[in-house]
Amino acid sequence: MANVRLFDTTLRDGEQSPGVTLIPEEKLAIAKQLAKMKVNVIEAGFPISSEGDFNAVKMVAENVKGIEVAGLARCRKGDIDRAWEALKDAENPRIHVFIASSPIHMEYKLQMSEEEVIKNAVDGVKYAAQYTENIEFSAEDASRSDVDFLARLFEAAIDAGAKVINIPDTVGYSVPSEFGALIKDVREKTPNIDQVDISVHCHNDLGLAVANSLAAIENGATQVEVSVNGIGERAGNAALEEIVMALYTRKDYYGLDVTQDTTQIARLSKLVANSTGVSIQANKAIVGANAFAHEAGIHQDGVIKERTTYEIMDAKTIGLDHNKLVLGKHSGRHALKDFLDKYDYELDDASFEGFFKRFKDLADKKKNVSNADIIALLDNELYDYEKTFELEYISVLTGRGLLPTATVRLKKEGEIIQSAACNGDGPVDAIFQTINELTGMENIKLMSYKIDAVTEGKDALGEAFIASEIDGKIYTGHSSQTDITEASAAAYIEAINKYLVYNKNK
Repeated sequence: MANVRLFDTTLRDGEQSPGVTLIPEEKLAIAKQLAKMKVNVIEAGFPISSEGDFNAVKMVAENVKGIEVAGLARCRKGDIDRAWEALKDAENPRIHVFIASSPIHMEYKLQMSEEEVIKNAVDGVKYAAQYTENIEFSAEDASRSDVDFLARLFEAAIDAGAKVINIPDTVGYSVPSEFGALIKDVREKTPNIDQVDISVHCHNDLGLAVANSLAAIENGATQVEVSVNGIGERAGNAALEEIVMALYTRKDYYGLDVTQDTTQIARLSKLVANSTGVSIQANKAIVGANAFAHEAGIHQDGVIKERTTYEIMDAKTIGLDHNKLVLGKHSGRHALKDFLDKYDYELDDASFEGFFKRFKDLADKKKNVSNADIIALLDNELYDYEKTFELEYISVLTGRGLLPTATVRLKKEGEIIQSAACNGDGPVDAIFQTINELTGMENIKLMSYKIDAVTEGKDALGEAFIASEIDGKIYTGHSSQTDITEASAAAYIEAINKYLVYNKNK
């Protein structure tokens, strides 16, 4: 059975979502999860854009094996050199070069003629070919380009050495029948197109990214560019989980084999949401909280009698499981390690000991510990990075008629520092102001603060999500604790630590 290659751009286009900043360690954790899911290509970033992006691409290239790692570059020698410097230690590096091809981009952005664009594309591909044969060429804004010009541009790029031709709907302008016809026309009008993979990269401005990608597949596309949870520029990209599950669920229609491990989807989705601070809407297809929920009585009755009456997918297929009691306060390290093995989590010895202590603390506080509770704790351990500040102690005094007061003790590079603040608008504000004073980070602007329960019940583990603006960029923090004030403080400190790591890498 034929299959479609999956090119994931969560770490490049996904990170371009407004308000998203990922440190290299977060990118590496996401890349490792993408590798577990068996995507074919990971686009790790745009190395020329910043020192942080270069370091992230380099870290992924050096540490994630068994998968192609791509870096983006304009058709410029400096971009391509920088991309190769970041990618050179990958097992199978790919240089992804691009230039715009639509009349509006050529006139106003590039100020180039068609022939100049073709020359730049050829020169870029040939220059990249000195480093690797694995070259992808993209015609930016292809969906608003003249198809005859696209055919000439692609023919020249293929002759120059491109092995993948990407046809992007960069601004999400196309509708499915139109985009499918474009792929068909390009195939028919480009003489040497049978020598390469045909890729598509669809944006979601009209909510049609997945539909356009599937239409492209029906018309001969052999690679689809996606992002986890559909994040990306503006309204985002075609969602990885929706593309994969559409092909998996409707194998009868598409006739394609899905080579990805679908059971990794739920974990991957949660990891990306926690790392980026971009929440998943409840009614989001595949990974939303309501995707496998039923409230209507008729639906509930049908599912009880036979699941397939109202469910076209089994939740277990994407890695969801019932919240069964698996471990408790009497469980030891071996039982916890068995759980990690079962769910394919990898922690080094130091991370495991920290996780084991957090688990025992949780088990002492909760009567029942569920899979979801344990996995929420694991989310805090999935990537390790240099933390300048660590939370040691927190105490909050609040109540009606009382001035909220927070006392916070932090460890800073082995030194204990402590302070209190009593001028906040509430207990959480008092915590944040105290942390600002201790860390010296007075230039923080809180952009969003969200709390949620991991499971049901009054003893539910609470999750806190923070998005803070520091020096014009957004940094996110996430933490799961039984005490929501502690979770809030830990999440806030994580955002500060990420800022310090990111700026150290610049």
